[in-house]
Amino acid sequence: MRRLALVTLVVDDYDEAIRFYTEALGFRLAEDTPRPDGSRWVVLEPGAAGAPGTALLLGRAKDDAQRARVGDQTGGRVGFFLYTDDFARDHARMTAAGVTFLEEPRHEPYGSVAVFQDLYGNRWDLLQPADPR
Repeated sequence: MRRLALVTLVVDDYDEAIRFYTEALGFRLAEDTPRPDGSRWVVLEPGAAGAPGTALLLGRAKDDAQRARVGDQTGGRVGFFLYTDDFARDHARMTAAGVTFLEEPRHEPYGSVAVFQDLYGNRWDLLQPADPR
């Protein structure tokens, strides 16, 4: 079996990113291991331990070129899609936690959706598919 396991998200600071993704989005810190070069191997999962899906690997920006990409990894497009089984619950919890939604929730043929941004400005969809996957 093949699957996409990790997606790198370039961040300014490991600890502030961990706080945002765990506290505001409800992700789980799966791993935080120091590396010999001073970086860390930081993995955040949106679901329970062992649940199938893709996790985030946080990569701290190391130079000007990488720092320029923080918050704009996809040129302003929605680049990340957070699926949920209860849109109303997660939207309310995230709003209460200070997450910035860029639009009101929409109900499309493919599901309930709203665009939000992470702490750096990357755009995400919170999406409850009409047809569960």
